[in-house]
Amino acid sequence: MRRYNRSSLLRLLHVGGPCTRAALATELGLNRSTIKTLVDGLAETGVVEERVPRPGRGAGRPSLLVLPQPQAAVVLAVDVQVEHVALALVGLGGQILGRNRWNLHRRTREPDEVITHVIESTALLAADLGLLPVAAGISVPGVARRSDGYVHEAPNLRWTNIALGERMAAGLGIPVTVGNDAEFGALAEHLRGAARGAADAVFVSADIGIGGGVIAQGSSLRGAGGYVGEIGHMVVRPGGRGCYCGNEGCWETEVGEAALGRALALPADSPRGAVVAELRRLGRDPEVTRERLAEYAEWLTLGLVNVVNLLGPELVVLGDLFTALPPTVLHRVGEEVRARSMVSRAMGGVRVEKSPLGADVKLLGAAEAAFEGVLDTV
Repeated sequence: MRRYNRSSLLRLLHVGGPCTRAALATELGLNRSTIKTLVDGLAETGVVEERVPRPGRGAGRPSLLVLPQPQAAVVLAVDVQVEHVALALVGLGGQILGRNRWNLHRRTREPDEVITHVIESTALLAADLGLLPVAAGISVPGVARRSDGYVHEAPNLRWTNIALGERMAAGLGIPVTVGNDAEFGALAEHLRGAARGAADAVFVSADIGIGGGVIAQGSSLRGAGGYVGEIGHMVVRPGGRGCYCGNEGCWETEVGEAALGRALALPADSPRGAVVAELRRLGRDPEVTRERLAEYAEWLTLGLVNVVNLLGPELVVLGDLFTALPPTVLHRVGEEVRARSMVSRAMGGVRVEKSPLGADVKLLGAAEAAFEGVLDTV
């Protein structure tokens, strides 16, 4: 029981941040003497620190704040994307202590190259910071099995049947958790982003493809074998554009990066920066925005209506390239989803928001996946 209480207290501090002993007692339903024993034990081992808060307007002696110490437990977070890899060492409490990033090209996307570079970069970053990670989380844009880190398919990387978890664990010498990038994005939003406090939420990310992560009743929904969230391959336009998955008219062929480039009348294979720059320019004129992106917005709405009707979330969080859409488009899409989804109408309206976590969303999710097995042992 003591170990359970200790882990619960540490998890609360890790996610919620600094807290008084009284607030910890209330949140955990424990008496103050138990909280004192737990906090004193954690402070003695350097896992937490107690500090007087900054002076405020209130009178009287302020209560000490209990703060998690970032360097008491450090994990490695890796976000493998189609065009780049980002990695970071993340401390207790979710603080990014150091990071690195490099671009990927066709040759350097090979699994062996990526694995070697991650291992070498981790060693250099850890040496520079004088920190050693105790676990790792790795986000990949594909179908990944959480139980052993096996990547069945990451099509935009041209990866198939890669024992990524096993190989990374052997090279890094620490436990490794591998997961789908959108699943990790949903985890980050649930713990640190727009979906904090939401028991049921869906994270929808747009890159070259479309991914989805689901939070159901406060936990990640993974499906049989750990595979869930391939919402980009809902067929929304039978007989439409061919998709690499073998079907025609998948949702991501209508709202992925290439589709957005077509809607903006940009040359094929325009870089991400050109797409974002054009969206910013377009956003200065709401009338032109509505006209140019009307069809794109309709396909985005159609897919989101299907997602809401199927999963019934209270919140949909849009990430990655979707966050660059002009506010007028996002507002209109949200209104249409609320009006056209039967489930949304029954619930009194689903919220549709963009991610506040920016480019770090999947990196933070990978860190939280790594911390899941660490907080019980700190």
